[in-house]
Amino acid sequence: MSGEFLIRQLADGDWDAVVALEHDAYAADGLSEGREALQSRARRSPGTCFVLEQCGTGAVRGYLLSLPYPPLRCPDLAVAEAGEAFATDNLHVHDLVLAEELRGRELAANLMEHVQARAAAEGFAQVSMVAVRGSDILLRFYGYRAHREVAVPASYGRRAVYMSRPVG
Repeated sequence: MSGEFLIRQLADGDWDAVVALEHDAYAADGLSEGREALQSRARRSPGTCFVLEQCGTGAVRGYLLSLPYPPLRCPDLAVAEAGEAFATDNLHVHDLVLAEELRGRELAANLMEHVQARAAAEGFAQVSMVAVRGSDILLRFYGYRAHREVAVPASYGRRAVYMSRPVG
């Protein structure tokens, strides 16, 4: 990644930007969760939630939220997380959003590589995510395998696909 951006851990002061990015990315499709649900997921695993910061300005231009979640399961967008994090060897990438004008610049790949490295460092065996709006096609290029047998909550939309890949 160029020196234009920095991937760092999500901080409390980042939430206004994260919520705005999430709303811009998903509201038109009815997939926006809102602040409470997003924060509930980050509280489960703050060490695996990151932002893409623009160097020089400090502006948050993207984010990735991930949390330990049992394999072949995923959070429901309509429900906030409650309780402690799951004890599992699966790290679930719940959400990855970039500012619209930054899409297509390999920055999402940088975030995915970053979370893969963190998953390896923390001893996770696999990383999972739910592909929405046809993104399963792209995720196959990154080594993700579709699990079409997994029933994804309706809150993800009708084209949602659960996917996973081994760490490493």
